[in-house]
Amino acid sequence: MKIVIGADHGGFELKAMLMAAFQECEDKGCFDPDACDYPDYAGPAAEAVARGECERGILVCSSGIGVSIVANKVPGIRAAVCSEPYSAKLTVQHNNANIIAMGARVVGDE
Repeated sequence: MKIVIGADHGGFELKAMLMAAFQECEDKGCFDPDACDYPDYAGPAAEAVARGECERGILVCSSGIGVSIVANKVPGIRAAVCSEPYSAKLTVQHNNANIIAMGARVVGDE
């Protein structure tokens, strides 16, 4: 399954860890820890899922909320903020979510 990952500066480090955990993923940025605007990365990632270029997506910012709002504006996207595996599993099974949004300051790297 090909996934897309996008993050702003608040999620930069967690995005790098997630990228290392997946064999096949597309990186939509950001590409350094300098301050940036989350819509610049969440939007293109969500559009890649909506177009069918990737089956699922992961978005990361400080809280997960901003990137999920941007993603949910894209037709065909169902993004959910999840902080632990149980909610992530259920939102895919029961809500057909195709993007998971995470807060790097909420989830952490463990």
